[in-house]
Order: sequence, then structure tokens, then C-alpha cells
Amino acid sequence: MAESLVHAGSLVVPGVRTGEINEAIEEFIVSRGGYPAFKGLNGFPAASCISINEEVVHGIPGKRELLNGDIVGIDIGVRYKGLYTDAAVTFLVGKVSPQAKRLLEVTKRALDAGIREARDGRWVRDISRAVQTVVEGAGYHVVRVLVGHGVGHHPHEEPQIPNYVGPFRGRRLREGMVLAIEPMVNMGTASVRTLRDGWTVVTADRSLSAHFEHTVVVTAERADTLTEIE
Repeated sequence: MAESLVHAGSLVVPGVRTGEINEAIEEFIVSRGGYPAFKGLNGFPAASCISINEEVVHGIPGKRELLNGDIVGIDIGVRYKGLYTDAAVTFLVGKVSPQAKRLLEVTKRALDAGIREARDGRWVRDISRAVQTVVEGAGYHVVRVLVGHGVGHHPHEEPQIPNYVGPFRGRRLREGMVLAIEPMVNMGTASVRTLRDGWTVVTADRSLSAHFEHTVVVTAERADTLTEIE
């Protein structure tokens, strides 16, 4: 999984089409004995989700070319020997604005903060609080209608992992649980809407959005990140 994202990141340059990146991702996964878990999932037509600028998640790869100054989120799921992982990174395309760089830095810090709470005996709410504290402390907003989730034998499993603190603590974390923690952070409003293609989720005010995700295993001392990019 981590190798897939590294490979995808190497292709993120001005002028490349998102469909070309998607094809390269699928070829890379299949060549190593895996299968792109998103392809065909609930009818999704591609091996990866590629979302640009105001697109939060679930962007469909195609003929669109990346431009200098874009930010592009690439979300990949892999099935390997019957088990699933899920991860995402938002990349910079060429020279981007300081504001865009800061958004990515904050979103990555929020993910790291959430992962630190994924320990035996903690609660889902502890992950949610850690993410929300970092994001809102920086003046941004987490998307509330989309959440992280369990993962392992299926692409999406319980528990749901919101990126904000709700009225309930959620499930207590136990050693061996596998989670996909994924802050989706908007520079402007937290509100989003889905485009006519039925998949692409965008910010309601068209502000920039960033997305980072790792699959982690809960342990007694700390989370073991399975999709770490070195």
C-alpha cells in the first residue's frame, strides 16, 4: 500500500492526466499480487480516488490535467490475500501557495494526533477529539458527514471514526483492532456537496480541502501504522 502511494506521488506533476495516474496505480498494485479495492466498490469506476483542490474525496480519474499550484488527494484501497488496507495522501503539484502548504501540514498533523490516541483502552472519541483539536486550533474545519472506519476483512467495517467529538464516546479500542483514520479538512466551511457524477464530494464554498489517511493496528503502547510512507 505505501509503495502504491509513493509510486502515485512520483507521477504528480503539471500536465499529467488523472486517468494516467489511475492506470499506473492499478498496474502497480496488480503487478504485486494485489487488487485495487475501490474498483467496482458500490459501482465506483476506477482503481483510485483522485480529488483536486476543492474536491474533498471520491474524485473520478479521467482526462483532467494537473496544473501548477494544484493540490491533489490520492486515496487508494488494496486487497491482498483476502485483507484490505486503505490510505490517502494529498500531494502538492509544482509550486503551490503558502496557504495550501499550511492546509496540508495541519491535516497531516491532525492525522498523526489521531493515530497517537489509537491505543488499547482508549475510545474512538479520543481519536476524534485529537483530530478536531488540531484542525480547529489552526482555524480550519473537519468534514462531518464523512468519517474514518474499521478495515480488514472488508473495505469498510465498524467502528465509524468521526473527525469531531459527538455526543457519544463510540467504541472502546482494543488491541488488535484495525482502523482507517482519515481527517478530511476544509480551509473554509465544513459543508460539502456531491457533484452530478454521484461520487465527487466538493466543499460547498469551493475552498481547498486536504485528505490524509493511514491504516493502523491498535496495540497496548501505540498504534502500528501499516501504510506508513518512508
